[in-house]
Amino acid sequence: MSLLGKLGPDAIPYDPIVLVTVAAMILGGLAAIAGITYFKKWGYLWNEWFTSVDHKKIGIMYIFVSVVMLLRGFADAIMMRLQQFLAKGGGEGYLHPEHYDQIFTAHGVIMIFFVAMGLVVGLMNISVPLQIGARDVAFPLLNSLSFWLFAGAAGLMMVSLALGEFAATGWMAYPPLSGIEYSPGVGVDYYIWALQVSGLGTLLTGVNFFVTIIKMRAPGMKLMDMPIFTWTALVTSVLIIATFPVLTATIAMLTLDRYFGFHFFTNDMGGSPMLYVNLIWTWGHPEVYILVLPAFGIYSEVTATFARKTLFGYKSMVYATVAIGVLSLVVWVHHFFTMGAGANVNAFFGIMTMIIAIPTGVKIFSWLFTMYKGRITYTTPMLWTLGFLVTFGIGGLTGVLMAVPPADFLVHNSLFLIAHFHNVIIGGVVFAMFAGIIFYWPKMFGWRLNETWGKAAFWFWFFGFYFAFMPLYILGFMGMTRRLNTYDNPEWDPYLAIAFFGSVLIAIGLFCFVMQIVVGFLQRNQRLDLTGDPWDGRTLEWATSSPAPFYNFAHLPKINGIDTFWTDKENGVAYARPTKYEDIHMPTNRAAGFIIAMFITVMGFALIWHIWWLVFVTFIAAIISFIVSSFTKKVDYYVPAAEVERIENERYAILEKHLKKD
Repeated sequence: MSLLGKLGPDAIPYDPIVLVTVAAMILGGLAAIAGITYFKKWGYLWNEWFTSVDHKKIGIMYIFVSVVMLLRGFADAIMMRLQQFLAKGGGEGYLHPEHYDQIFTAHGVIMIFFVAMGLVVGLMNISVPLQIGARDVAFPLLNSLSFWLFAGAAGLMMVSLALGEFAATGWMAYPPLSGIEYSPGVGVDYYIWALQVSGLGTLLTGVNFFVTIIKMRAPGMKLMDMPIFTWTALVTSVLIIATFPVLTATIAMLTLDRYFGFHFFTNDMGGSPMLYVNLIWTWGHPEVYILVLPAFGIYSEVTATFARKTLFGYKSMVYATVAIGVLSLVVWVHHFFTMGAGANVNAFFGIMTMIIAIPTGVKIFSWLFTMYKGRITYTTPMLWTLGFLVTFGIGGLTGVLMAVPPADFLVHNSLFLIAHFHNVIIGGVVFAMFAGIIFYWPKMFGWRLNETWGKAAFWFWFFGFYFAFMPLYILGFMGMTRRLNTYDNPEWDPYLAIAFFGSVLIAIGLFCFVMQIVVGFLQRNQRLDLTGDPWDGRTLEWATSSPAPFYNFAHLPKINGIDTFWTDKENGVAYARPTKYEDIHMPTNRAAGFIIAMFITVMGFALIWHIWWLVFVTFIAAIISFIVSSFTKKVDYYVPAAEVERIENERYAILEKHLKKD
């Protein structure tokens, strides 16, 4: 037994594509470290960001990590598309089959866990406490720990590129293929520990936001006064609390299978791969709605803001959100269709899967009626919303189609399914996340992004999506199964060529999105948000300055119905200067979240490579760090009233200068 377990010189993959990528990553990392050292920014990063418990900064860090992972996940996507484009006529293409399988597993895991999930939680962090008039989240330290567990797990994902391999078993890691007999390498172990560490972080977030929304709303804010985004975050938090323990348990059972020779999911000794499929989808389908619901919340905020109207059908929106939350827990059972279940099971769950389309339709009609006779301003977030309305309709209908058992038997294992879920995840979630980032950017940084590059990004993404995924529906009907890395049917060639062209358009769209941020930064002085309300918003987050002060609100707002801030502006009382200020109670920055998460991440790495002494050391270190942090007395402080008054006076001086002279 070596000191480094399975880790040795042969762990480095000698594939030219991988080596070039790893070399570029290492050089990029060294350049970043050198830059931070040269400008003496380590102290600033540590004090202001790494140890921060401010929900806004944590939200920004979530978005940063997710955008970096988006670039990696998309690189995987375009590599797969190129492989399928080149491998026509039974050719080999340019990727080894094993490498191709790793890429598509990594792509799925990254895009769901480290892009969509990170962006959703990031925007929840930025917006929800501000929307409900709170100064912070319920458990600030847990919030910091959640983020660093997420970032650590994303780090493990990236390390798998340079040391060892990633799973080649599909993003759901179906056994028995993911068992030790068929996957003896460390690929599946990377998958297991990246998901476990990240899933633990997400579960803590769910608990945190549930308590925050239930307990910390501003005085007078009843549940039915909450903005729709907060409602969607609440239902999402409930779903996280309900389903992420299932993911944890399922992956734990797979771990026992791999490490200790248990037989939960094997083909022999009483194991059942079907048990795994059902357990993983018990989490997997609600997970889709965990991502989609906050996306719907963002569309609600954007539509109401840019149509200059109160959201049409507020109550029906709330009920629809709750209905989707409840129904999401029964939709997963349509995976029984392909498992030989009886007609009664299939009929019941087929109907349930279709019924979830009804509350979704209610939402779409509410957005359309909000826009109807509204004074719409076609900003970039609004364009993303309109793009979603068109695209999601198609994705939703194809989902309902697959809830018909005979149709499902035909197309579930074809590219039709791939087209369907990309249709709802990109057209629903990714579009919303771009809209949300642009919408809340002034609140995060105090300046607006560049509109021209933003619109270019939207149009490239929009058309790119249709070129990339509509051919896949047709290919699904033509019988092309998913996960193929080579094929020999000349009828498929033109469709795969169009799909590859679509992925190139999306690549240009991604470039435009990055340029939107870069150019926005260079032009930030022309686009400063001095009032804190750049879009003429309706909800409380726009009542604070941009960026919001660390204490959010000098005085907790008094709520009198939906869109209190809008009503206050209409009545001319929105920016009333308080006569006196009080001390504000705030949590202190703490390093514990970062330190515990790093120990857990290194423990994950040690478990992947079977470095048992390191597992023991880091496990003990994580527990000791947790105990030490719980004995820390310095967990909070009071911001003196004089300091609050100074910050607020500075803001009011700017407001008086720049508020609209209506």
